[in-house]
Amino acid sequence: MSMIVEVVRSGFVESTHHARVLTVDAQGRPVETRGAVHVPASPRSSMKPLQLLGMLRSGLRLEGELLALACASHSGEPFHVDGVRKILAGAGLDESALQCPEDYPFDRAVTERGRVYMNCSGKHAAMVATCAQNDWPLTTYLEPAHPLQRAIRETVEELTGERVAASGVDGCGAPLFFVSMLGVTKAFRAFPLSAEDSFERQIFDAMRTYPEWTSGTDRPEAKLMRAIPGLMLKAGAEAFDAFAFEDGRAGTVKIEDGSPRARVPVTVAALRSLGLDAPELAELANPPVLGGGRPVGELRLR
Repeated sequence: MSMIVEVVRSGFVESTHHARVLTVDAQGRPVETRGAVHVPASPRSSMKPLQLLGMLRSGLRLEGELLALACASHSGEPFHVDGVRKILAGAGLDESALQCPEDYPFDRAVTERGRVYMNCSGKHAAMVATCAQNDWPLTTYLEPAHPLQRAIRETVEELTGERVAASGVDGCGAPLFFVSMLGVTKAFRAFPLSAEDSFERQIFDAMRTYPEWTSGTDRPEAKLMRAIPGLMLKAGAEAFDAFAFEDGRAGTVKIEDGSPRARVPVTVAALRSLGLDAPELAELANPPVLGGGRPVGELRLR
C-alpha cells in the first residue's frame, strides 16, 4: 500500500498524493516498503551518480566539487556556471559542445539563459569531456548507440543488478533508463560500501562534501545532506529521490503523480524510518500550506 500525503488547507483535505517508498538497513534488509517498488520506474536525474560512474570508468578525470557538479541538477548559480565552463575548458572545449537545451536557471537571481545554465549542464560537460578523452564523436554523444551511452547503460545494469526495462529520452536529451526502485536502492548502496580508492567512493565523498554543487545553496537536497553528515542524496524530476548513508542504509522515493511538493516530506519520513534525523529536518518534513502569505494548513503523511 502506498504512503499517502494529504494537503490540508484550513482543516480541509483538498488534495492527496500517493508515494512509493523503499528503505533498507545497513545490511540491505528492507525496513519500509510502500507501493510497487519492484516495477520499472523513471528515476530521471537520480541516476546521475551512475552516469558519472560510467564516465569515470571510461577515462574521465575530475576531482572535488567538479565531481559533484557532474552529478548535479544545479541551480545555475555563478559558481555552478563557472564549474561547468571549467570542466569544458579542461577538455579543450567550450559551451558550443553542449547539446542540452537552452534554459533559464533555477536560481531566480540569475536572468541569463543558455545551455550552460540548464540544470543538467554539469553532466553534459562531463559527457563531452569523456568523449574528448577517448576521441569519441562529440556531435552524437546523446545517441543510445554511442560508446559513451553504451558504457553508461552497462554501468546502470551492473549496479542495479537488472536489465534496463525500457529506455527513453530525459528532459536534457540524454538517454533515460527505466529500472525498479529496488535496483536504484541497490545501486546507491554501492557508493558508500565500495573500496576507499574506488570511483564509487570518489563520487560519494564529493557529493556529501559539496552538497551545494549537486543542487544549489538553498535547495532541499543540499539542506538534507548538510543536516545529516554522511548522507548522499540525489533528486530526480517527477518527484524521485534516491539516497545512501555511509554505513549502507539507503532508500528511494517516488511520488506517483510527480508532484514536487510531496517529495521532500516523504523523503524525510523515509530517512527517519532508518533512524536518520536532525533538528533541521523539521521544517522540511512539514512545509506549511499558505493562504494570504501566512500558514493556513500543512502536508500530512499517513
